[in-house]
Amino acid sequence: MSVMSMFQWKDEYCVGHFDIDNQHKRLLQLAGELHVAMTAGKGNDVLSACLCSVIAYAKIHFASEERLMQKHQYPEYAQHKEAHDQLAARVVQFQTDLKASRTALNIQLMVVLRDWLTDHIAQNDRKLAEYLRRNAA
Repeated sequence: MSVMSMFQWKDEYCVGHFDIDNQHKRLLQLAGELHVAMTAGKGNDVLSACLCSVIAYAKIHFASEERLMQKHQYPEYAQHKEAHDQLAARVVQFQTDLKASRTALNIQLMVVLRDWLTDHIAQNDRKLAEYLRRNAA
């Protein structure tokens, strides 16, 4: 089993919305690069740069989804945005702790990130994509 498999794109993650699916693929790719760097024992400079890439792209992706939700009056916007905000806050706090040497990048963070992404895609984003298919012109 390759190291990348922890964040490998699977067809089951497809929500059927072109932009959202492509953004999810990129997010998983960046998380995979972080995981590979961690398991290869790269230094904190490399890990911090990888984590910055994940955070920066997640913010772009979340903002993109949130614009779609607002544009099409998605009824579960508040809950969906709250889920985005919670993950962002959690990962940014981890990044702060990493920079301050209060923590090390570890497999637990990778598992939390993977589980959150896959659960969020499977539930929240799938519901959003279905709504957009029915309601977006």
